[in-house]
Amino acid sequence: MTAYPPFRVRQPSMVPALVAGAAFVLATFLLLDRAGWFRPPPSGEPRPIAPRGELAPLEQSLVEVFERCSRSVAHINVAAVVRTRYGRVQQTGSGSGFVWDDAGTVVTNHHVVAGATQVQVTVGGRNYRATVVNASPNHDLAVLRLQGDVQGLVPLPLGSSSDLRVGQTAIVIGNPFGFDQTMTTGIVSALNRTLESKDGNLMHGLIQVDAAVNPGNSGGPLLDSAGRLVGVTTAIYSPSGASAGIGFAVPVDTVNAIVPRLLGGRSTQVVLGVRSDYDSYRLDPELGYVSGAICTAVLEGYGAANAGLRPFRIQETPRGEVIQQYGDVLVAIDGKPVRSFSELPRVLRGRRPGEVVKVTVIRGLPETPQQVELGIALAAEGESMAAGM
Repeated sequence: MTAYPPFRVRQPSMVPALVAGAAFVLATFLLLDRAGWFRPPPSGEPRPIAPRGELAPLEQSLVEVFERCSRSVAHINVAAVVRTRYGRVQQTGSGSGFVWDDAGTVVTNHHVVAGATQVQVTVGGRNYRATVVNASPNHDLAVLRLQGDVQGLVPLPLGSSSDLRVGQTAIVIGNPFGFDQTMTTGIVSALNRTLESKDGNLMHGLIQVDAAVNPGNSGGPLLDSAGRLVGVTTAIYSPSGASAGIGFAVPVDTVNAIVPRLLGGRSTQVVLGVRSDYDSYRLDPELGYVSGAICTAVLEGYGAANAGLRPFRIQETPRGEVIQQYGDVLVAIDGKPVRSFSELPRVLRGRRPGEVVKVTVIRGLPETPQQVELGIALAAEGESMAAGM
């Protein structure tokens, strides 16, 4: 008979239980850690300040320009009474300006104060009432006189716009949307731009910048990196009416020529020094132009006479038949066509006295017509160059 060993009950292994327990503990730990149970509580003490070091040279330059020039930038608020179909309504608006001299003169845009019945100016931390001394809509410039104590006001230093270069730093300080003492920066994007204003005036020689310009910046200064005035912010080009990176400024050379004339009560309308008894003239299309302005009188002492512009003459028979015609037909100014004599004021708007324009004329009619270019210096209306212009 075979003998077998006694039957023993096999004990279950503890390994699976230990593995499962460890997995549960690990999962619980990860879940609680993700929930933030093991993070230290936030400190109630202020954090230490990290040392910054010196400002970058460009940053330091911009800070210095703002601190030096912002005290000369004005915040202008205006009120005007306008007529509507519901009667007279008072409207308010705001813009910018800057101190021109130590006599309390502030320069701004004409469109900022046009039609204003009340003008209030805040500059240098003080509030003033102001009166509009004079304005030039053609250049979108106006001069204000502050009432009260103006001691301590600092005029902005003037630069030059004739030597500006595309790529230079452009700094705008003003009051966009009423937020006063706001500085934006960019570069000079283009020079000698021509823009038609809302009232149809042509403005020539404008500076284009990509610094943010918005409603309320109008009339404020455009500065270079040295803090010198190089222009007066005047317009933006934007379908929405807000900054699109295309702003325009009246160059300071124009401002420096027009503002003294406004303060002296002199005309800012420029002329060639011509008159006409006829409005327009029809030309042969083969000349490249089909119409132009004829000038029957060239006034002595003005730019047209000095440049050699020839007056136009028409000889007629008693029956009105033309038997001879000669002289110059003015067809373009700085490349912009002139179709009739009545267009001359519009084409010349925004120019300044002493500025030289390139006038294109057709000479030698009718036998040997030729195109001639003349450089004509503009003079203020009523002031011939012989009188000192």
